[in-house]
Amino acid sequence: SAGIGAFLRNAWNKEPVIMASCGIGLVGAILPFISPLTKYTAMLNTAVPYNYPVPVRDDGNMPDIPAHPREPKGRNLDWIKNL
Repeated sequence: SAGIGAFLRNAWNKEPVIMASCGIGLVGAILPFISPLTKYTAMLNTAVPYNYPVPVRDDGNMPDIPAHPREPKGRNLDWIKNL
């Protein structure tokens, strides 16, 4: 631990620009894993379907297709309002 600290201090004294760029690169690589936005992005991606529905003509025997676009069918997305 002391050797790593001495190395970092020596490297910062000799090449501060390279050390700063390495630090920014490490933060950029680690930040997506610790960011809470990653969790919400994953939740939104699972809620959005890959295949968007196309209008179909209701023949009276389609219980899984909503009669109107505002009819509440499918997953409940109220958790988005509570962010």
